[in-house]
Amino acid sequence: MFPENGSRRASPAGDGAGGVRLLLVRHAKAVRKDRRIDDFDRELSERGRGDAPRTGRWLADSGLAPDFVLCSPSRRTRETWRLAASALDDPPPVVHDERLYRTPPDTLVSVLAERGPGLRLVALVGHNPGIRELAAGLCGSGPPELLERVRAGFPTSGVVLIELPGGWESLSPGSGRVAARWSPAD
Repeated sequence: MFPENGSRRASPAGDGAGGVRLLLVRHAKAVRKDRRIDDFDRELSERGRGDAPRTGRWLADSGLAPDFVLCSPSRRTRETWRLAASALDDPPPVVHDERLYRTPPDTLVSVLAERGPGLRLVALVGHNPGIRELAAGLCGSGPPELLERVRAGFPTSGVVLIELPGGWESLSPGSGRVAARWSPAD
């Protein structure tokens, strides 16, 4: 499925081919911004607490249990992943990395390149606009309707699956292929 380019790559789960896969997950709907609550400490809204487990069920039903999860340390991202992971038979290890909180795509790429080697499927749980910009920037190919949906936006509790044939060491604009996009509204 992925072309050979001579770089060291792991096989994506289940397909036997070279390359790696990235699951981008946007946190579930949070409570409204309030001057009395620091943005970092915003919790999930009632809708978010209902949508996050649906995200986990979609991951489980799709056979997309990540090997490892990189998660922003904000309250809403931690809560999102905790609720989503409850749907997985064997939840993966999670690292809450402060570099993932409200950060630009180039920082997200740096963290993935640092943490991803040796892993086949990594999930990154984060925030807009960085996660939306990362998805749109990485996805250089894929079914036209999926590419259009990825570029149109990244809803709360949404997931984008990106295949990266060049592995973690080759993350660059357009280097990925969008394989799936899902949100609770689907």
